[in-house]
Amino acid sequence: MGLMGETLTQVLIPVAAVVGIGFALLQWFLVSKVRVSAAAPGANNGYTDRLIDGDEEETVDGVAVTAKCAEIQHAISVGATSFLFTQYKYLGVFMIVFSVIIFLFLGSVKSFSTESEPCTYSEGKLCKPALANAIFTTIAFLLGALTSNLSGFLGMKIATYANARTTLEARKGVGKAFITAFRSGAVMGFLLAANGLLVLYISINLFKLYYGDDWEGLFEAITGYGLGGSSMALFGRVGGGIYTKAADVGADLVGKVERNIPEDDPRNPAVIADNVGDNVGDIAGMGSDLFGSYAESSCAALFVASISSFGTGHDFTAMLYPLIISSMGIVVCLITTLFATDLFEIKDVKDIEPALKRQLIISTCLMTIGIAIVSFVALPSKFTLFDFGTEIVVKNWYLFFCVSVGLWAGLVIGYTTEYFTSNAYSPVQDVADSCRTGAATNVIFGLALGYKSVIIPIFAIAIAIYVSFSLAAMYGIAVAALGMLSTIATGLSIDAYGPISDNAGGIAEMAGMNHVIRERTDALDAAGNTTAAIGKGFAIGSAALVSLALFGAFVSRAGIKTVDVLTPKVFIGLIVGAMLPYWFSAMTMKSVGSAALKMVEEVRRQFNTIPGLLEGTTKPDYATCVKISTDASLKEMIPPGALVMLTPLIAGTFFGVETLAGVLAGALVSGVQVAISASNTGGAWDNAKKYIEAGASDHARSLGPKGSDPHKAAVIGDTIGDPLKDTSGPSLNILIKLMAVESLVFAPFFAVHGGLLFKWL
Repeated sequence: MGLMGETLTQVLIPVAAVVGIGFALLQWFLVSKVRVSAAAPGANNGYTDRLIDGDEEETVDGVAVTAKCAEIQHAISVGATSFLFTQYKYLGVFMIVFSVIIFLFLGSVKSFSTESEPCTYSEGKLCKPALANAIFTTIAFLLGALTSNLSGFLGMKIATYANARTTLEARKGVGKAFITAFRSGAVMGFLLAANGLLVLYISINLFKLYYGDDWEGLFEAITGYGLGGSSMALFGRVGGGIYTKAADVGADLVGKVERNIPEDDPRNPAVIADNVGDNVGDIAGMGSDLFGSYAESSCAALFVASISSFGTGHDFTAMLYPLIISSMGIVVCLITTLFATDLFEIKDVKDIEPALKRQLIISTCLMTIGIAIVSFVALPSKFTLFDFGTEIVVKNWYLFFCVSVGLWAGLVIGYTTEYFTSNAYSPVQDVADSCRTGAATNVIFGLALGYKSVIIPIFAIAIAIYVSFSLAAMYGIAVAALGMLSTIATGLSIDAYGPISDNAGGIAEMAGMNHVIRERTDALDAAGNTTAAIGKGFAIGSAALVSLALFGAFVSRAGIKTVDVLTPKVFIGLIVGAMLPYWFSAMTMKSVGSAALKMVEEVRRQFNTIPGLLEGTTKPDYATCVKISTDASLKEMIPPGALVMLTPLIAGTFFGVETLAGVLAGALVSGVQVAISASNTGGAWDNAKKYIEAGASDHARSLGPKGSDPHKAAVIGDTIGDPLKDTSGPSLNILIKLMAVESLVFAPFFAVHGGLLFKWL
């Protein structure tokens, strides 16, 4: 037994979750103090100091600007909310259908028997019937799905609440705007981390009332929680990604390239849809995605632990080690956040990116200490773990190394991503420079950069896998994934900060604010682009580790002794699995392309047929563009979603568990590479365009200004990169995780009834 008793464990985990929720509400309260309603004339919107110094006075009356910001914010909020509600109606139908599938498949393993049956791993003991597993897995699936949707929805709400507030704070200086955007991101980060932990903790305790000593059955049922979280994330990511990129590509191609008007110009009909897209794709989709990763890594670790000495010896504190790590993560991230909002002040544009990067380093260093404390307090000094049919003896400090190697691998991936996507470094500057000779060379350089950026993250993941597997088998890999996600609250804070800043810049442009303010919001947005890329790097890296842990759990549960690549059954699975990320990417990119096509036609139609639109004397029809994005994304998200959800069911049922193991391994190996290169290529093209637009150095000025040929080439690169970085790339990490967790949930069915084709042949 560890030093921490069961009672203390039962108290500390919910307390950490409640503290996380409380901290999120405090940040929300601080953001809400910035007023967006139009104040009385002369009241200066609650500001006593002068908003802009010297000759930078606001060109438009302050009250009018505030009213305009409030109006734009309302339009964005309404668009985002209506999209999510429509999407959740579709997902509600999917949840009901898939719940029935889970119940029928798992219930049929033992013909819906209500008899107790011998345990798989604890010999001589009786476990709960298969029907109970079917019922409780279905309940866990629904809980995971609802929590995932809630995470995305709350994130979107705070983002649409904070965007205009960030714009208005930019009038007082870049530091004030940064704090508002960052605090808003923190609301989402802490709500998601705390909600995920709290719901999982409550579910385990409620399921325990029925399962009692049958921990094997209890934690097998809990894996449904990860499946629910990830299946919602898939549709949220794909649907949101198609929405945001259809609007973005449509707005850029007609507005910037054809009509030569600035980004986010209010004359552009697609501009509201573009800003709505930032919230439904990059905020709601990202929230669901990282919640899915968190839920799955926790479920994988819990399941592997339940069949080890923790489970058979009923050591509750050691069993909940993954949840205690997450609790420590919330406390560490809370301290880290104070460094950005209270302890250091941002005085200049150049301080923004270092402040965000500092968050990653501080949280990683503090978390390493936190992991050491948790490992020595919660775990017994020695214990045994199940390793594919054998037992291995593990010491508690082994697990400290496993979690830490995952945590630090995450930092390495984050920093590599930053190096390849930030315009402060040579890779992106080289891409910008290649725009001198047109769009073709820009595309070539961008693709090369994306492929090259895969190298270091893959080595980091490989080292993490080797160390953690050598020390603690599959459990080591599961907790390494959890280590990478232990600072999820900070990761999400800096990730959500990006789209909020992007929206703030859009609102400043649409409200007709002074160019100085636009420069400030652009600086916030450029830093946000890099942090969004870092967030995607984390999501992809953790997905690789989570999928491997789930793969190990699936192999154990399906009763496969070894996965032999040289057998034809496995090899055909391997090669088909490696193809799936390409098929999936093709579907999502084509969806963005066809939705963008409709958007381009609509924007052109409005420019050509609405008199006075280009002169700014009449308003465009924003609502039609919002409707095009909504309809296209909801229709187009179904085929890629079906591909991912049906593949494990078809492979397992018709070809059996060995072929399915091959499919999972193939998808994992190729999916990680494609996802990293797609995300980083898109991020690099985006920041190369921003580098030229900002004109902050002599080199950048030689390529500009906006509207020059190199700038147009950069815009084309950015437009090609949009679906790569915001739709296909980030969705691929869900593909590999979701197929693995789905295979684990259905493993009992596949083990008994799978391989129909080979049985007939």
